[in-house]
Amino acid sequence: MNPENYLYLAALLFTLGACGVLLRRNAIVVFMCIELMLNAANLLLVTFSRMHGNLEGQIMAFFVMVVAAAEVVVGLAIIVMVYRSRHSASVDDASLMKL
Repeated sequence: MNPENYLYLAALLFTLGACGVLLRRNAIVVFMCIELMLNAANLLLVTFSRMHGNLEGQIMAFFVMVVAAAEVVVGLAIIVMVYRSRHSASVDDASLMKL
């Protein structure tokens, strides 16, 4: 398969994720769209790594996955705490939690 196809797929995934972050109000959906954008970046890293014949991009993609896993833990904990206090997972309600 041509590497250009992977680049187009990554651009499409990143665009869908960015649109989801900008247009949706549910925190879980926004969170999933951020993960979609990170996966698109990983696909780009692996594609460019494969095109240049080295492993540096694949190693960076691995570290991005580790950071994304930590983000999932912290992000879901924050979403659960907002839901418990406000009984809503809306991003607009999270701004009301300021002191």
